[in-house]
Amino acid sequence: MRKLIDFDDETMAALTQLGRDRMATIQDLADEAFADLLKKHGVPIDLKDALRKSAGIKKKK
Repeated sequence: MRKLIDFDDETMAALTQLGRDRMATIQDLADEAFADLLKKHGVPIDLKDALRKSAGIKKKK
């Protein structure tokens, strides 16, 4: 599914530079950011996370 997100020029420039520094695409950065946001709020990212959460099992680091 595709969605458009509008960034101001300064934010886009910073994201572009970060992507270059890390050899990552804007999509890679967005995937990481949204996964972190979901984790922060306790929302499972995938089926494994959902099952682990419902079973009360802590994820190993």
